Amino acid sequence: MADVVETPRLLLLDGHSLAYRAFYALKDANLVTTTGQHTEGVYGFTSMLINVLRDEAPTHVAVAFDVSRQTFRSEKFPEYKANRSSSPDEFKGQIDLVKEVLTALRIPFVEKDGFEADDVIATLASQAEAQGVDVFICTGDRDTFQLVNEHVTVLYPRRGVSDLTRMTAEAVQDKYGLTPAQYPDFAALRGDPSDNLPNIPSVGEKTAAKWVVQFGSLDELVARADEVKGKVGDALRAHLGQVMTNRQLTELIRDVPLDVHIDDLARQPWDREEVHQLFDTLQFRVLRDRLYEYLDPTEPESGGGYEVDAERLEPGDVAGWLAEHAASGRTGVSVRGTWMRATGDVTEVALATADGAGAWFETAKLSPEDDTAVAQWFADPERPKVMHEAKGPLHALTARGWPVAGLAADTTISAFIALPGQRSYDLADLVQRFVGRELRMDSAGASEVQLSLDGGDEEQLGLDEAVRARAVLDLADALDAELGKRGGRKLLDEVELPLVSVLAGMERKGVAVDVSYLEELESSFAGAVSRSASDAYDAIGHEVNLGSPKQLQVVLFEELDMPKTKRTKTGYTTDADALADLFVKTEHPFLEALLRHRDASKLRVTVEGLLKSTADDGRIHTTFHQTIAATGRLSSTDPNLQNIPIRTAEGRRIREAFVVGDGYESLLTADYSQIEMRIMAHLSEDEGLIDAFASGTDFHSETAARVFNVAADDVTGEMRAKIKAMNYGLAYGLSAYGLSKQLTIGVAEAQTLMDEYFERFGGVRDYLREVVQRAAGEGWTETMLGRRRYLPDLTSENRQRREMAERMALNAPIQGSAADIIKVAMLGVERALNAEGLRSRMLLQVHDELVLEVASGERSAVEELVRREMGAAYELRVPLEVSVGSGRTWQEAAH
Repeated sequence: MADVVETPRLLLLDGHSLAYRAFYALKDANLVTTTGQHTEGVYGFTSMLINVLRDEAPTHVAVAFDVSRQTFRSEKFPEYKANRSSSPDEFKGQIDLVKEVLTALRIPFVEKDGFEADDVIATLASQAEAQGVDVFICTGDRDTFQLVNEHVTVLYPRRGVSDLTRMTAEAVQDKYGLTPAQYPDFAALRGDPSDNLPNIPSVGEKTAAKWVVQFGSLDELVARADEVKGKVGDALRAHLGQVMTNRQLTELIRDVPLDVHIDDLARQPWDREEVHQLFDTLQFRVLRDRLYEYLDPTEPESGGGYEVDAERLEPGDVAGWLAEHAASGRTGVSVRGTWMRATGDVTEVALATADGAGAWFETAKLSPEDDTAVAQWFADPERPKVMHEAKGPLHALTARGWPVAGLAADTTISAFIALPGQRSYDLADLVQRFVGRELRMDSAGASEVQLSLDGGDEEQLGLDEAVRARAVLDLADALDAELGKRGGRKLLDEVELPLVSVLAGMERKGVAVDVSYLEELESSFAGAVSRSASDAYDAIGHEVNLGSPKQLQVVLFEELDMPKTKRTKTGYTTDADALADLFVKTEHPFLEALLRHRDASKLRVTVEGLLKSTADDGRIHTTFHQTIAATGRLSSTDPNLQNIPIRTAEGRRIREAFVVGDGYESLLTADYSQIEMRIMAHLSEDEGLIDAFASGTDFHSETAARVFNVAADDVTGEMRAKIKAMNYGLAYGLSAYGLSKQLTIGVAEAQTLMDEYFERFGGVRDYLREVVQRAAGEGWTETMLGRRRYLPDLTSENRQRREMAERMALNAPIQGSAADIIKVAMLGVERALNAEGLRSRMLLQVHDELVLEVASGERSAVEELVRREMGAAYELRVPLEVSVGSGRTWQEAAH
């Protein structure tokens, strides 16, 4: 029996049409990367592409693009598409990104000067049909319906780009009462407002379709136009010239001279790493997961899935197994259980060792001897352990009575250093990327790090954990090799990895709060919210939802006729900066009350969050994250204790709620003075900046004196404010426009000020220029401790993306070095506290500040220790200056 040969299937997509539709479908989602690039169109297009490739399984594929609006149609009819406005700013650059996605997926895109994407599609469809290839056209342009036949189907989006309807010949007939061949005649009579093709007055789609059916074709209708009676007949005869022009323009060209042929469009293998890098840049983690779930990269996998032969250790067997297999070399560890910051529970532990052995055991069934052996093994620093997202398991193991020493790798942290721009470091994704294996779990939910216990197949759950342990061990080895190529191994071993245990300890300790005081604050702020709302209503004579931008727009720009703010997709902006500017201009009492209402509401929400987060021990246990900020800065969540207000008197009241805990004497705070400017002086080697720090006077006044060429005593407050803005802003890529906004001065004056600054501090100017140039050449910036920030947009042809990347290139080495230095200081303080046998302990890190709880009688020793360790964290060309304060509350300890 002869083999059945499957008919080839060609998928053609209209790139511009679909990306633009996707952009508008997702515009309210406001998808923006950390570099400031909007991605609504490219995200929606890529999502649709994955779905249609999965559903249609084409053997060949291509995407067609328009080149410009100058085509043979605009030459024939200059008004063609002349009514279309320019693309929104948010959409600019997204077509180029779509093409980058296609390049990474090895999908060809085709375009031709003088023709539209539809003509390219029509040509390729005709070629394919002639070769016996079935064709599927995905587009939002109905003109392609004329191509439909038994071999050509149009996939037309009904809503957005996610809901596609199949327009076969039968579907076209059902919808319009016409054959696809008659569709161009119908479109010519109907006109098309989107293409600026005029219609016949009083003639709609039903009449146009009726005429085509009645006369058989447009040519026949024109020849017998006198037979059409009434006003519509008069309108038809008066507009025959335009109708015939429309007909010429709606006819798709099927013989565009192209450099590609159907064989060139065959599906090609795509490279995983290239896709990873691009999707990292676009921050498309979910789409990447879908891509790998639905579509084979058509390249062989190196290892397939995991098949681990792990044994279940019975009571009495664990100690012997550890001695035989886990006495040397690294061991992968996976923990099943539940954990919070201050506590946890462990139900199963799985281990995978370098000699290939794997095992798991249930903690509830351990013999006393096994329990002791496990505790000793975890506590032994000479027995290296490897985990993924280790901090959570460390909490659970410590709560179980098994504190961990010898953490040799946390694959989450290793991946973060190698790939600092990702939003997530999922184990399965990383294993697939770096090990080339699929991490599949047989039991529901077993791929999650933290599991709730609801029974189930314990045997399978244990085996799943053993698979995870093996995957973590393999991943650690792969990431070691990756860091060897990318750099960062020293940063991992000496800073980030030791910090995991320190942060875990800080989370368990928490910080004490005065609950009664917080409750009083909440009531006070609630009253302020109510009073300011009442004042706002009185100012306009009626109530309004002060949290509704739409209602505020009506009040501000219609009722009160205030100057318009920046235009957005939903009207004129009512964000905080815009309202503050409006208040400066108008001093209207409604705005004054509205701004007070917003401030009080934020404070109230903050206090409510703190009350909800207070544990039974009267302390708040925040969670510190090492893998959120690409610059290396720590983040704090649940609640965010790095975001407690400090700039206003009302905000500082909240800091009064953080108090010294029972059994301790005071809180001590220590922070670096102007650390980012000191790093700038160090990196730029600018003698003027270095001398300004060495002078011992106020740094901003000293630099202002040098810029304005006056004595330090003659520096005015206005001079100091301008130079302070400059000092800090330059490290963040501050532009003349940005400086003008900060200082409320003209752009020309701001540019003159910047020129004068750089005239005086030429080393800074040269350093900033060199940073961007070097980063553009290498593709990354680097901190003083070797933390890299990868910035592929530095060479982008899109100006917005390139300028955002340049600002990041300026900022990353300075802010990243500051983050690295405070981490080194934390490690030094923790080691010194332990080495000197002090009971005092470190509780919080807030950017450049450390907060410690000081035991009775240890105040002087702790201050000396903190000053020493923070000051010695890194040797700069200017000294690291540390300020210290103490008191019963966090606010009292301010300095």
